[in-house]
Amino acid sequence: MEKMNNEITILPKLYDLMLWYSDKFAKYPKKYKYNLGDRIFTLMLDILENIIEAKYGRSKKQFLKNVNLSLEKLRFLIRLSKDTQCLTIKAYEYASKEIDEIGKMTGGWLKVGD
Repeated sequence: MEKMNNEITILPKLYDLMLWYSDKFAKYPKKYKYNLGDRIFTLMLDILENIIEAKYGRSKKQFLKNVNLSLEKLRFLIRLSKDTQCLTIKAYEYASKEIDEIGKMTGGWLKVGD
């Protein structure tokens, strides 16, 4: 049941984070928008693709490991966005909480296995 719950909820949770971030990305200062901001959004797209591959592919394990690695990179890039004042503390806290929840779902799905 946990596996099914993770499969059902992880995609909309990530999608909602991406929609939220797209609004924040639009407000990044020009000097950070097309390197840091764009990299974050590209990383989120990579995570989305890996989750879809895990959901519909034959071997989920490698895709889910890729998701975990990408989430860790995303955590640092979001933190850098806060430290460069592209994101407010409140936005940073929200993004961090959402990324952690997605990570927990991914970890749970990975533990259940193929």
